[in-house]
Amino acid sequence: MGRVWQARDEMLHRDVAVKEIVPPAWLAEAEREDLRRRTLREARTAARLNHPNVVRIYDVVHDRESPWIVMEYVQSRSVEQMLAADGPLSPAITARIGLAVLAALRAAHSAGVLHRDVKPHNVLVAADGRVVLTDFGLATFTGGDAAMTGPGMILGSPHFVAPERARDGVSDPRTDLWSLGATLYAAVEGHPPYARDSAMATLTALATEPPDPMRRAGPLRPVLTGLLQRDPWRRLTAAEAEPLLRAAANAPAGPVESPGPVAPTVEEPPRPAPDAAPAAPGRLAAVRRAGRGRRVALGLTAMVVLLSTVGAAVALTDRARRPAEPSGGGAAASPTAPAAAFACASAPPPAARPVVSMPPPPGARFRLVPGWTWHTDPGGFRIAAPVDWLNWTEDSVTCFREPGGTRVLSVEWSAARADPAHWWRTEERRLTGGGSLPGYLRVDISPMDIFAGGAIWECVWLNAAGERMHTARLFANTSAERAYTVSWLTKEFDWQVNATYFAMIRQSFAPLT
Repeated sequence: MGRVWQARDEMLHRDVAVKEIVPPAWLAEAEREDLRRRTLREARTAARLNHPNVVRIYDVVHDRESPWIVMEYVQSRSVEQMLAADGPLSPAITARIGLAVLAALRAAHSAGVLHRDVKPHNVLVAADGRVVLTDFGLATFTGGDAAMTGPGMILGSPHFVAPERARDGVSDPRTDLWSLGATLYAAVEGHPPYARDSAMATLTALATEPPDPMRRAGPLRPVLTGLLQRDPWRRLTAAEAEPLLRAAANAPAGPVESPGPVAPTVEEPPRPAPDAAPAAPGRLAAVRRAGRGRRVALGLTAMVVLLSTVGAAVALTDRARRPAEPSGGGAAASPTAPAAAFACASAPPPAARPVVSMPPPPGARFRLVPGWTWHTDPGGFRIAAPVDWLNWTEDSVTCFREPGGTRVLSVEWSAARADPAHWWRTEERRLTGGGSLPGYLRVDISPMDIFAGGAIWECVWLNAAGERMHTARLFANTSAERAYTVSWLTKEFDWQVNATYFAMIRQSFAPLT
């Protein structure tokens, strides 16, 4: 009932995706009206979610009473396209995609939104590794529009519909989690868990048989088994599935590992010259106008640069010492140990202690996301930190590290700098010149208007295991004498998944002296 076009927003000079609703000619007027309402509901539902793993909705316009949804254009391939072109994905890559989709679903469920159509076709993997959940056309939410499914009608793909939804038509967060499990099963095995010749045969198997045997899942087997439980009350919750997915993502490669790329290479589509007729291979088209004389001009939206990672590392220089020259988040490593170029890269020592949940301080300006707490440090600052992460001091650094994971957070006290951006460029030359950051790629070094002046350094490099890592490091002068460096570290593939965390960390950070 629709087509998606790549289009050009001529006012803001950016590519967008435009979903054109094309109702079949045989639909009655009442059914057409239902389709229009569903389209608006899709836009409103997705617009409620501000999350890096959910496609962004920019606008809805009308043309001859038909709605068009204007949304973010993601240069990507769907998981379905990846399977068709490259075959099954490796367990590790599948797990990383699963973590991203799970993060999107948790954000949706927290907002009261049920997706109801999670499947490989609706999971996009961008060329830079970002994973996006799209197509909320079947979504519903509590306290909003009623579900638009009629009696005896099942909307969605039979291969990815939860048993209780196929049987009783009920939907809740657990049905989305079953669909996530079926999607990940298809990604790693190359076919859905109930691969049958017809929709009726699929639904019959769904009601009476266990999923087809897994042959390639390897470390994904526990989480897939838990998500594909027929009884929704025995099914894994999102909180239970996340550590299993994270363990599978970090598991050593086994005999089932596939050499497929983490992020697919997507060719840049041809761009028409200014004022020229648009090229039209496939469905590439420039939509000049939609509606009666109304240009597809998207409303201006506030754009916040969110620095994120799967891990957080906060370095704080020794409180008892005189302020030293800042190391930018940790001492430099030798060329033979690139993973230690930044602080807190080593395993936590026996003295490490888990972060304990604490009540918010008086006058807290915002609430932290679940699982995070306010940490007041003896070094003279306060910051958001994840509960139960291991906390220890490493030389001049205080570290917070995810147990069994790669996320790290750090804060380092040092002397103030007159030009923080120049300082980061100096550190960049020192570390890259010494061979401590192989495969180095600068993302950004730029000043930031924070406290008494600061600068951000964001970069990508390869660690000792050959994994591509991504970090954002904020140097902030808090007075004429004192400065802090707040660092956030993760794997490159997971950078976008945790985008909102570093924004929260940065906003929560406050010097106390």
